[in-house]
Amino acid sequence: MGELIPLFPLGTPLFPGVVLPLQIFEPRYRRLMHDLLALPEAGDRRFFGVVAIRQGWEVEQVAPAEALYDIGCTARVQAVRPQKDGGFRIVTVGGERFRLLDVVIGEEPPYLQAEVEWLADEESAEEAAGDHDGIVGPGGLVVPSVAAADLDDVVASVARGSMGVLSRNVRDLFTRYVAEVADLGSGGGGEPAVDAETAVLLHAVTGDPTALSYLVASSALLTTEDRQALLAESATRRRLAAESRLLRRELTLLQTLGAVPAPLRQFAAPMTVN
Repeated sequence: MGELIPLFPLGTPLFPGVVLPLQIFEPRYRRLMHDLLALPEAGDRRFFGVVAIRQGWEVEQVAPAEALYDIGCTARVQAVRPQKDGGFRIVTVGGERFRLLDVVIGEEPPYLQAEVEWLADEESAEEAAGDHDGIVGPGGLVVPSVAAADLDDVVASVARGSMGVLSRNVRDLFTRYVAEVADLGSGGGGEPAVDAETAVLLHAVTGDPTALSYLVASSALLTTEDRQALLAESATRRRLAAESRLLRRELTLLQTLGAVPAPLRQFAAPMTVN
């Protein structure tokens, strides 16, 4: 049995550390906000789970468990502004990743709830496994002469160095990508440059590969499937490696087609945001 938390389906995944502003207007989610605001402000329970809706699936028309992806992220409420019509404007920040085990539908409370398991332990194990990538292979250790007692230190040292190279590579690719997208949006004709907001965000995640990986995943104009695959990856190194491939693909499309591929959900029937 997992932990039961409120659930809020959206058209795209939420990532840890990413700011998500929302306008709450639907009655059941107004009730959710009242329930959260009734909790102690000093506690850590003012959050709900965000999960992405699968392309072309309407949650209300099929079983929710089938319409939703199985990896989500909590949205921790940071600011609430009640509206005159009874709704709310809120600001949330992505928190912990979780795996969706089951969806609970009922009349009380009226909003969806989810039985989830937290992925912190899986993240730790996958991070450690990711650090061995390139050091341990099918044929055994690449560095067999190293004593077992010293292996962890070697792995950690090599991992830090290679992570730094990988992070710089993704940072450079993302900088080029953002500049190309901005240049395309302005009609071209100038030297592609990164806007001030993106530059500030990149500076904020300097030295933090995990934060960089989530910034890229949430900011690049990717399909829901691509973003969901990045959210589902527990190891930062593997997430960055996947982003390197995706950014190279997107840069090629930008430079050869002169267009940004639109996520498929933009062509689907309109769906409520809450």
